[in-house]
Amino acid sequence: MVLTTIFNLPILNCMKFHPLRTAGLVTGAALLTVTGAACGAGSTGNAASGGKPEILAAFYPLQWLTERVGGTAAQVTGLTNPGVEPHDVELTPKQIAALTEARLTVYVKGIQPAVDEAVEQHANGRGFDATTAVTTLPATSGEVEPHGDDAHPEEGHSEGDGHDHSADGEQGHDPHIWLDPSRLATVAVKLGDKLAEVDPAGAQGYRERAGAAAKELTTLDQEFTKGLATCGKRTIVTAHAAFAYLADRYKFEQVGISGIDPDSEPSPARLAQVAEVAKREKINTIFTEALVSPKVADVLAREVGAKTGVLDPVESKPASGDYLSAMRQNLAALRTAMECT
Repeated sequence: MVLTTIFNLPILNCMKFHPLRTAGLVTGAALLTVTGAACGAGSTGNAASGGKPEILAAFYPLQWLTERVGGTAAQVTGLTNPGVEPHDVELTPKQIAALTEARLTVYVKGIQPAVDEAVEQHANGRGFDATTAVTTLPATSGEVEPHGDDAHPEEGHSEGDGHDHSADGEQGHDPHIWLDPSRLATVAVKLGDKLAEVDPAGAQGYRERAGAAAKELTTLDQEFTKGLATCGKRTIVTAHAAFAYLADRYKFEQVGISGIDPDSEPSPARLAQVAEVAKREKINTIFTEALVSPKVADVLAREVGAKTGVLDPVESKPASGDYLSAMRQNLAALRTAMECT
């Protein structure tokens, strides 16, 4: 009787009903919350934005790029608030409703389980996984195995590093593709094509802006290539193993205190291994980041006689500037830590 009443409510006449898949029962109040928000979004994903197509971006670097490519022709909304660790985000019913109605949702599969699930269940095939545009690295790439003569840097770290990769990409890929500007340039071009598909009227503009964004990213790539060409050190120690793509592109090695998931706790054995590498390589800087507690990095730095510095994985909007300026700050930090000339 309750369900009959709900499905006859006038508010549902403005849209198709999209049931949420949940473990338990969906109450009438929760159903109205989601469907009411979806009605507001419009069945074509553009009513609430003055005719502009509604595009969702999972977290900051994708939002930055999508705004660059979409320009004033699209209404771009982020799913992760500034200052929130993207790995931990949970979507609200309103966000799920918006995702159901959006023209396109831009995301990176493997970094935000809640977003991955929502796209699979509610995006109606209108999702763009940015990792499909580029060659990805396996989740174990980009770290030096810290065991002296038994190390095999070309193979990344061994199975015994103490990291849990169960929450990484479905095929075990490293999701941090945006930290390689050259890969992000490729994503920009593909994103322009995707936006042109969902909004053909703006196709030319999307592709032109995608080309301009790719050019900016190519310039950034060239700055990194030149800036990291001649360095006294080729190894860095980071709070978590987010920088494999950066290391792969510019030919240095990262040792992550934690794994790809910044919430994973390093074991005492892992900390001892990282300290061994830091001493052997005469590391002068242990890198931490804004959204991860610096406590472990601070302890390690004191143990090996190094200082701490910030290397930003650019997972959230910087306090000032944007993706490009944050990456240039990363370049400056790397040049200092790696003793580049």
